[in-house]
Amino acid sequence: MPARRRATPHPGVDILARASESVGLLRLTFIVCALVATVGVRSGIAADNGPKVTLVYDHALPNVPGKSMKGVLVEYGPGVASTAHTHPKSAFIYATVLEGAIRTSVNNGPVVTYRAGQNFSEMPGDRHTLDENASKTEPAKLLAVFVVDTDEKELLTPLEK
Repeated sequence: MPARRRATPHPGVDILARASESVGLLRLTFIVCALVATVGVRSGIAADNGPKVTLVYDHALPNVPGKSMKGVLVEYGPGVASTAHTHPKSAFIYATVLEGAIRTSVNNGPVVTYRAGQNFSEMPGDRHTLDENASKTEPAKLLAVFVVDTDEKELLTPLEK
C-alpha cells in the first residue's frame, strides 16, 4: 500500500483569509465613522500644542475574552504634531485618514504621507516616531481603531528623549 500524503493547505487560502480580515476591518472602520458622524463629534480643533483626541467607541469583543475595540478620533490643527509615542503592547491599530493628510513614521522607518481615504496599520509594540498634520494651513482628521486589552486605559505613552 503506498504511503499516504498529507494534504497541504493551498497557499492562496492564507491570502484569502487575510483579505477577508482586511475587508472586515474596513467595514468596521466605516461603521465607526458612521458612529462618529451620528454622535456629532464637533469638527473644531482645540488650539493647544497637540492634536485633539476623542474616544468615540469602546466595546468589549464578545468572541475574544479580555479584548476590546476602541475607536479614537484624532483631530490635528494646521501644522500640529503629536510627540513621539508608543501604544499598549497589546494594541493592534488600524487607522484611516478622514480629512487632510497625515505624515507619519513608525519605528524610525521612512516618512509616509497618508491622505484622506488612505489607511495604515500599527503592530503591537511599534514606536510612532513621527505623527503630524502634513499641512501648515489645513486641518486633518484620523480615525484610529484599536484592538486592545479591555483593561487598558492609557492608549498613548510618550517616548522619553
